[in-house]
Amino acid sequence: MEHIKMIWDFRSPAALKTAQHYEVHLKEFMEMDKIPFLKTGHEVITPNEHAIAYLVVEKEYLIPLRNKLKPHRGVYYKEG
Repeated sequence: MEHIKMIWDFRSPAALKTAQHYEVHLKEFMEMDKIPFLKTGHEVITPNEHAIAYLVVEKEYLIPLRNKLKPHRGVYYKEG
């Protein structure tokens, strides 16, 4: 099964807090719409400048979620 990591970029001194908050909304959306997901998370790319929030889903959900959630980018995801 192929997985896709959908990524939202945030750039500002408050980027980490924004990414953390966005992750909460991603989880809520997925649970409300009962769409299965592998994981969500957030990462600091550059301290006080750039952070991301992400959602990992099976490839079959990519198009409908991309159209609804409008991620900035995506990559194939392999656990491990």
